[in-house]
Amino acid sequence: MELIVGRPSGSDVVRGYIEGEVSACTFFGRHFESLDDFRSKAAEVDARFDRAARARAVGALIVPPGGDATRLEAFVEQGGYMVTTGQQPGLFGGPMYSINKALTAVRLAEALEAELGKPVIPVFWVASDDHDWAEANHTDIIGVDNELHRFEIPSPDDSVSPSLHRIPMGDRVSEVVEQFLQNLPNTDFSKEHLELIREAFSPTATLAEGFHTVLQRLLGRFGLFFTDAAHPALKEHSAGALLDELGRAEELEGVLTVTANALEAAGFGLQVPILEGGVNLFLDGPSGRERLYREGDAFRLRTSQTLVSRDDVQAQRAQDPSVLSPNVLFRPVIESLVFPTLSYVGGPGEMAYFAQIKDYFAVHGVEMPVVYPRFSVTPVETKIRKVLDKFGLSVEALHRPFHEVAGDIARDEVPAEVRAALGTVRGAIAKGVGELQQAVTPIDPTLKGPVQHVRSQSFMALDELEKKIVHALKRENEIALGQLEKAQVHIFPNGKPAERVQNPYYFVARYGGAVLDELYDAFRVNLSEASGV
Repeated sequence: MELIVGRPSGSDVVRGYIEGEVSACTFFGRHFESLDDFRSKAAEVDARFDRAARARAVGALIVPPGGDATRLEAFVEQGGYMVTTGQQPGLFGGPMYSINKALTAVRLAEALEAELGKPVIPVFWVASDDHDWAEANHTDIIGVDNELHRFEIPSPDDSVSPSLHRIPMGDRVSEVVEQFLQNLPNTDFSKEHLELIREAFSPTATLAEGFHTVLQRLLGRFGLFFTDAAHPALKEHSAGALLDELGRAEELEGVLTVTANALEAAGFGLQVPILEGGVNLFLDGPSGRERLYREGDAFRLRTSQTLVSRDDVQAQRAQDPSVLSPNVLFRPVIESLVFPTLSYVGGPGEMAYFAQIKDYFAVHGVEMPVVYPRFSVTPVETKIRKVLDKFGLSVEALHRPFHEVAGDIARDEVPAEVRAALGTVRGAIAKGVGELQQAVTPIDPTLKGPVQHVRSQSFMALDELEKKIVHALKRENEIALGQLEKAQVHIFPNGKPAERVQNPYYFVARYGGAVLDELYDAFRVNLSEASGV
């Protein structure tokens, strides 16, 4: 299988950052290709993390099955660092880009360890406190019929939106599991991985637990460690920062607003709008996980409209630390306060919101980590490559509606003699109409219009004829074009890059764990001594 490796496309500020444009880079502080910038970030981390702080950080990690716990001992004793990434849970592991993020973090950690001479641990943060069930409860996969199929489990309770770590999937998941497995390729590799899905996504497990289990079993052998937004140690270590955020909500909103205005003034859009009165915290309330909004000296929950005081929030958090959680802008700050983070590996959406929070990090007493764009991958199986080569097409050529692709191919296959004949006829019409127009004008100048009408009608008739010729060629090539359409489903399902749609289990079942090794080998991290900004 061929792997085409690149960087994912994103907003203007993300594109500018990747390309090293100063106007964009200023919002990130450090650049991902600069070894000097990583070294300066390491010095900042060392100033905040002593041995005890690193030991506390290790206490919030999960060692996956087969993971090397001795790495964590060396990390503490030698003053190591972390490269982090993460994702909200997804059914059966979610889209393929979660694995791409994880392996990018592994490769970056290896490269930094070699350069810095200290242990660098890759860590995957499972955002189990996310409450968007509709985004997490489904996955898409290309079945054995070469068609894209969606598998989805219904919400156990539509009346509330609790964090994903609080919701068992329920009995319906077993049926969906079997439907999903029936659509996977039947190979020598599939049995082991099929059993993993059954084990991970059981009725009593939460989506977060299932996601955790799958990623740990698939990726733990690469030296990846895990944490969870609901991990008790993580909640304990972040309690002070969460309550500080609550007490400084108005001030911090002002900091975010200043940066948002600067981004817009520089011609960049905002990934996350800054809402007036919005606190960067969620509280588990009557309607599930609800965002807090300032209201005088108190706070109102967005969905249920429940009014709570600061003391109420503190009391609830003291009883159950998991009830209070950061939003998408505050979570990276929490991560850098708890973990000695050198770099965060993100996709284009995450990178865009990092552009909004450099100064927000600073007011929390920490510098933003180096934002590293994950690798993107377009997998091209041998059977797909053969189809592309047959038509002389690049992968990118399929990133269009299929009727346009098919139309272009059919037009390219119009015989040369037909093209020549059509050109001759069009030329003859143009010449003849011109001569006729000259001949009738002295008789009556108003006849020019009807003559031009004849010209237009003639060309329209020829255009229609050409369409019919192209359509006839499409019918003639129906089988070949059908193969090409299936190839498009593999490369750009639903018009999107495969990594953003396709569940990785299609490839794992077809090729076994070797496909993960191929991804690992394909990701190459290059660092320069020069400063990026």
